[in-house]
Amino acid sequence: MVKQLSLIAAAVLASLVAFVGSASAHPHVWVTMRSELVYGPDGSVTGIRHAWTFDDMFSAFATQGIDSKKRGVFTRDELEPLAKTNIESLKDFDYFTVARINGKKVDFVDPPKGYYLDYKDQILTLHFTLPFKTPQKAQDVQIEIYDPSYFVDFSFEKDNAVALVGAPANCKMMVARPEEMDPAMAAKLFQMTPDQKLSPSEMLGAQFANRILVKCS
Repeated sequence: MVKQLSLIAAAVLASLVAFVGSASAHPHVWVTMRSELVYGPDGSVTGIRHAWTFDDMFSAFATQGIDSKKRGVFTRDELEPLAKTNIESLKDFDYFTVARINGKKVDFVDPPKGYYLDYKDQILTLHFTLPFKTPQKAQDVQIEIYDPSYFVDFSFEKDNAVALVGAPANCKMMVARPEEMDPAMAAKLFQMTPDQKLSPSEMLGAQFANRILVKCS
């Protein structure tokens, strides 16, 4: 039973977005990101690597009931079922990652084996790669990471949040961080009860998208 509860906890990030996130626009999970855009030898962009570090409250909740050899310390092997459940749950939400190449939306395939969770200073970090369905010769790449329901608040690390790996020398990158929330909207969210909903025109997620922009001349 304890193990079952830990797996349910692992799915909170994605599966509860549909249930709770639809009723409340307040963020309930905070994720700090590092990302890498990966290029192949021929200069095609092949996918994106994510490292998502969760807030301390989610990390504590998600690890409840997981057996470990040393109390309060979890190895990658011990966290493997948790990582698998999170990856499988995130699929339903397209991994909160949208890509456009040369102005057209392109599809990812599911993360290959090799994804994992690590645990350091009582914090969980999920590492996984999203390959493009087809490697792309790209002059213009735009990646957006956000939760449309704003149940999960995504933000890039303060420094060195994004890197290009193997990109042609003529590719230049810019990271666009979302603007801070309007004070009036922040006050409205603070006053909302859990059963209240924002109107479709007020849905916040896309307004707080984190963007990676790459242009190759």
